[in-house]
Amino acid sequence: MTDKAISTHGIRLSDQQRLNWLRLIRSENIGPVTFRDLILHCGSASNALEMIPELSQRGGAYRRIRLASLDQVSREIEAVERLGARLIGMGEPDYPLYLKNCDAPPPLITVKGDLSVFAKPPVGIVGSRNASIAGARFTQNIAAELGNAGYAIISGLARGIDASAHQYSLKTGTVAVLAGGIDRPYPPQNLKLYHEIPENGGAVVSEMPLGWEPRAQDFPRRNRIIAALSSGLLVVEAARRSGSLITARMAGELGRVVFAVPGSPLDPRASGTNDLIKQGALLVTETKDIIEALSPQLIQHGEDRPLSQPADQLSFIIEESEQDYQSPLMQAETSEPEKLTTPASDKDREQISGLLSPVPVSVDELIRHTGMEAAQVFLILLELDLAGQLTRYPNGHVALVPIND
Repeated sequence: MTDKAISTHGIRLSDQQRLNWLRLIRSENIGPVTFRDLILHCGSASNALEMIPELSQRGGAYRRIRLASLDQVSREIEAVERLGARLIGMGEPDYPLYLKNCDAPPPLITVKGDLSVFAKPPVGIVGSRNASIAGARFTQNIAAELGNAGYAIISGLARGIDASAHQYSLKTGTVAVLAGGIDRPYPPQNLKLYHEIPENGGAVVSEMPLGWEPRAQDFPRRNRIIAALSSGLLVVEAARRSGSLITARMAGELGRVVFAVPGSPLDPRASGTNDLIKQGALLVTETKDIIEALSPQLIQHGEDRPLSQPADQLSFIIEESEQDYQSPLMQAETSEPEKLTTPASDKDREQISGLLSPVPVSVDELIRHTGMEAAQVFLILLELDLAGQLTRYPNGHVALVPIND
């Protein structure tokens, strides 16, 4: 793997910290938001692992939470290294810039390939698995022209539009995001492409454990990473219930520019993209439409080189305000532990639990309604989450897990 850092800012995790981070994120009931809240509350992943049993018990857990063992994560790290891949923590220099700047990014990602591909302006391309010949050809042209203009192409390694996008940006840099582990590419038809991407200067990315077989519920998580890695997202052919529309919605929620290719009203594969255009997505008929829309944003991110330069000469110029950037997680891991939030009272815990239901509400609304300190509300939600009683939704919304009669 080419170990070229994306930028010089950030702090690398020590081997022990990486081990503790992996144990924490691989433990039961812990996702990116819970991981973040645990480290901010406990001061480090090591402290969090010690405090989880007490926190989950206060949240009403019926049994002891399962923590990933030291042996389990040590074997995963060794296997990742044997594959020629790397585990990169959020806040480290090599963590992708756009992914870092989304809401609740994955604390750790596994990457195989050339890390320098993340220094290029990224454009996501997604669409129908059963693409038409015209749709595939249009995707091939767009991907090739964007690649030659210095952009990296982000997609999900699916059949159809995804495969066309990756194939025609192989030589200029493409990133495939997997729904399963880094060693579990899907579908099998794209296994050759899976190997070719890192061999040709691109990268394969996953947040899932090594050996994880992709399930239906894992694809929306993959779609969110595709959206987060991209400065803009192009949808080529999508039916009204297509997973590509989920990716487009996530991209819009993250503040990314959403593009769509129009199609015939008689073709079901165009119904989703036509709807996106009606809802405000930018209509695309040529590559120039994307470049002109994204160029001002790239300049805001410090990109002051003309996009006609060769791809390998492009890199983000980080603004001065980001030179000394540390993620809150890295700050917590590398600073002296602060006094932990005082445990909430049973009365406060009962109040929050009584206000929650299976209907999502915003955390800000809970804070305003109760008049409690934000830190106390976050702590109670963290306890409920660890106990398996809370479901988290995008944009800071939470709900109780429904009770089955």
